[in-house]
Amino acid sequence: MEPLYVIKIGGNIVDNPVLLTECLQAFATIQGQAILVHGGGKLATSMAQKMGIEQTMIEGRRVTDIETLKIVTMVYAGNINKNIVAQLQSNGVNAIGLTGADGNLIQAHKRVNNAIDYGFVGDVDQVNEVLIQSLLSNGMKLVIAPITHDGNGQLLNTNADTIAQSIAVAMAAQYQVHLIYGFEKEGVLLDVNNPSSIIAKIDQPSYAKLKEDKIIFEGMVPKIDNAYLALAGGVQSVIIGRAEKMNELINGTAGTTIKI
Repeated sequence: MEPLYVIKIGGNIVDNPVLLTECLQAFATIQGQAILVHGGGKLATSMAQKMGIEQTMIEGRRVTDIETLKIVTMVYAGNINKNIVAQLQSNGVNAIGLTGADGNLIQAHKRVNNAIDYGFVGDVDQVNEVLIQSLLSNGMKLVIAPITHDGNGQLLNTNADTIAQSIAVAMAAQYQVHLIYGFEKEGVLLDVNNPSSIIAKIDQPSYAKLKEDKIIFEGMVPKIDNAYLALAGGVQSVIIGRAEKMNELINGTAGTTIKI
């Protein structure tokens, strides 16, 4: 089967114009099929502040009320997504920018949490693999913003790591899918203050021990949990590492490889 690279870049990359440019230049050199999923960054928060809309964060997660949903849709699906598409076009990549609502790409439902109401936050239900296949086969590379819809007219703010994992699993029957989580660090680190302390490979027993020892915690936990969901769903490989080293991550010469 033909390889497909599903690459997610985090908000810290989106916030840094130099890193983002390096990352997109690397993405432009990928041979074959590729999909880029991007996070939101801090622009939505600063935009909300300028508009006088108070932002609530719970354990680092944004509570998306209806006014905040309007802002994240403008910023993620508009400003960030279209600037990434424009940069890729300037690098010779025929990119198309999409949200989950476009072409019914990704349907989700509003998260139900009896303890905490995160507002208009979505959990993915289904991915339109037929649409993705059609766009890829016509020579396009997809740039996907972390906004989905519920099929009843409601947009939802959705975690970009989860979107990348869901797309990777949906396409695993048609491609050899490789999922790359790109962010600002070299990989999963034994010591967050030592960038050279990269853990080259993590399997499930070592992951459990690293969590128990609090070496892996907070935002890295859902990222690796998504990695294991992807591998269980037929994805060939998952690698976490520095976004601008995309080609090395693809080749397996950088970052942290997640193993069953």
